[in-house]
Amino acid sequence: MNRQAQAVILLLVGGAVLRASLTDQYLNYVKPGLQPYLILSGAILVLAGVFSLWYELRPARRAVAESAAGAAGGSAGVPEGAAGVSEHDGHGHDDDGHGHGSGGPKVAWLLLLPVFGLLLVAPPALGSYAAGRSGAALVEKSDFAPLPAGDPVKLTMLDYASRAVFDRGTSLGDRRVELTGFAMRGPGGTWLLARMMVSCCAADARPVKVALAGQLPDGLREEQWLRLTGTYTDRQLKDTVNGETIPFIEVSGSTLIQPPAEQYES
Repeated sequence: MNRQAQAVILLLVGGAVLRASLTDQYLNYVKPGLQPYLILSGAILVLAGVFSLWYELRPARRAVAESAAGAAGGSAGVPEGAAGVSEHDGHGHDDDGHGHGSGGPKVAWLLLLPVFGLLLVAPPALGSYAAGRSGAALVEKSDFAPLPAGDPVKLTMLDYASRAVFDRGTSLGDRRVELTGFAMRGPGGTWLLARMMVSCCAADARPVKVALAGQLPDGLREEQWLRLTGTYTDRQLKDTVNGETIPFIEVSGSTLIQPPAEQYES
């Protein structure tokens, strides 16, 4: 890999990061608050790639390279021991014939793999497959604020699960709540509503799970996104992955929806 190839890879990586961060695609990998940093990083990589290409392809640089190549060709009449020195630098590294040296390790080509992944494949957000292999996440609290106004009141999955488990539904009462998540099978074939919770990015994502009782839509399948309304029930079950408690919700109504742009909860 010579320096021109390195510059092209910088351009590709920076372009892929910019493409993801300027669309909703970045939400499959990181939380929304990181978008400005992604845009800045991508722009820096693109500028570095453009500057590197300009530096390597500018006329003065090419003239120096051609001069070096001519000097190397003149070594044919030099004794054998001296000619060997012209093929290596002072530290024994191979020269590419243009005075650039080896240019870098071949492993650098592996940088193209995530680039092609973002440009061609665009991996989706984590769903039921990842949630089924991770234990349910809860955040223990001792004090819960009163529910906001509204009927139904919109809650995050984590807020409902934490109130149902640690507050035993006291702050929920008989209020109707609205939750949004994707369907998946749980212990004993029970239908669960789940959503991945992230602190930073998909690498630290953990699922919040709520078991479903009551009226469920016909033909429900895993990975389908639901917006449902329901009320608290004291039924619970244990997650078979980590033994964490999974609360139930008594579903009174549900709607199949398209996956939202922001599929993770922060």
